[in-house]
Amino acid sequence: MHVDGFRDHPVRSYVLTGGRAHPSRNTLRPETLVCAADDDGREPPRAAGRHEQAVLDTCQGTLAVAEIAAYLRLPVSLLAVIVSDLVDAGHLVVRSAVTHGLPDTDLLEEILDGLRKL
Repeated sequence: MHVDGFRDHPVRSYVLTGGRAHPSRNTLRPETLVCAADDDGREPPRAAGRHEQAVLDTCQGTLAVAEIAAYLRLPVSLLAVIVSDLVDAGHLVVRSAVTHGLPDTDLLEEILDGLRKL
């Protein structure tokens, strides 16, 4: 149902997650990157509903939880629970964000000196 741009789901999120409001992993955040695990012949989850299957179909590359939620038009909180279940079952893998080393202190001081001269 659409009301003033709001899309309501006929089934409430807590029903889709078996009454759980929080993921089993407290490290999942909207920016957490996930991708499909190397299945090597692994069968899809037997109890996978359409939302779990949609997440697996969407995760062909590395995506953030928020991106998956946007593609599937589902709340991020719901996706966090579903993704957590799929990670626990070994169907998705959490990827750490690419972290770059901090710039050298000398470089930062040169930039600061240059900005002060402006």
